[in-house]
Amino acid sequence: FQQFNLVKRSSVLTNVLSGRLGYVNPWLSLLHRFPREAHEMAMHNLELVGIADKAHSRADELSGGQQQRVGIARALMQEPKLMLADEPVSSLDPATSHSVLRYIELLNQERGVTVLCSLHFLSLARRYGTRIIALREGRLVFDGRPEEIDEQRFKEIYGEEAAEVEVR
Repeated sequence: FQQFNLVKRSSVLTNVLSGRLGYVNPWLSLLHRFPREAHEMAMHNLELVGIADKAHSRADELSGGQQQRVGIARALMQEPKLMLADEPVSSLDPATSHSVLRYIELLNQERGVTVLCSLHFLSLARRYGTRIIALREGRLVFDGRPEEIDEQRFKEIYGEEAAEVEVR
């Protein structure tokens, strides 16, 4: 989601509905006609990520965090069992980062979606993760629970010169 890949001139609803393109008649999708069930699903997903009120706004009118949530709602249109989130908060401020990660956490807890999420801030990984896998130079250096990462483990993962940055 790093760049969100939204059609900026289209509405939020249209962007979310595009996540359902593989399930609808191609000719109807060219005319922006989607089944009622797809519209209901899109609105439900927008409600889930807290931006249903933006459904008819253009995507380019949204903040970065709102655009990120549109991307999440669009991904949910495919009813995934597994979601890959590659640095989903890398370009967001701390408050928005927590908001987006709470929605991703909610997907896991309420819908049973397994989330594989890459994060560079250990404080966020500790707060939202249930399992942390750390790689260094392509090699596994840690696989365990967030609370198992103490200062020594942190240095093993990031190197002796690294300092932990806390995102609050």
